[in-house]
Amino acid sequence: MGKNIQLKASDGHQFDAYVAEPAGKPRGLVIVAPEIFGVNSHIRSVADGFAADGYLTIAPAFFDRAQTKYESGYTQPEIGAGVEIMKKVSFDDTLLDVKAAIEHGKHAGKVGIVGYCWGGVIAWLAAGRVDGLACSVPYYGGAIPSFLKETPKCPVMFQFGETDHSITLEQAKVVAAAYPKETSYYYPAGHGFNCDQRGSYDAASAKLARERTIEMFRKLIG
Repeated sequence: MGKNIQLKASDGHQFDAYVAEPAGKPRGLVIVAPEIFGVNSHIRSVADGFAADGYLTIAPAFFDRAQTKYESGYTQPEIGAGVEIMKKVSFDDTLLDVKAAIEHGKHAGKVGIVGYCWGGVIAWLAAGRVDGLACSVPYYGGAIPSFLKETPKCPVMFQFGETDHSITLEQAKVVAAAYPKETSYYYPAGHGFNCDQRGSYDAASAKLARERTIEMFRKLIG
């Protein structure tokens, strides 16, 4: 079980973050960039999982810039509400929050970021715009095709669902072709396949994607 703390970005914005600590000395730091549902029970469990693997893990509440304490489930109305809040939060401001989380946890060692859905876009942008990252793992970020002029400063592992409608297989392959030096994986699953609270959850794909994520973390973080 982790705890909630407050962080402060360089522009003075204060925001919540969920921090999960490993049992022993951290192998490094992992930043978890949430979906549009906030730092909800699923994201907290994801953070707890990475902490169990030995990493100090921080899941920042990026939506605090628009609405504090926001978290939700996955019904259609909740998806709509999350989209509306997302529109009020800029990528540039969110990356300031990423930097604040890195600053808070950098004592743990090397840093990786993993993001899901909207958070996958954040993880992708962070790879090129935030210093100090050892690796980035974006899962099915729907807006990634809109950012194909980025130059990642660290290795990136893209995780895509073959039947995803938010970022289609065709779009995913365009991303992969634009960045042939990065790693791209495709799974027989839809959007949100990593989340065990969603109808689109695919246990086998989630397990394999996580194993590959941990493998990258072990290699590049510690």
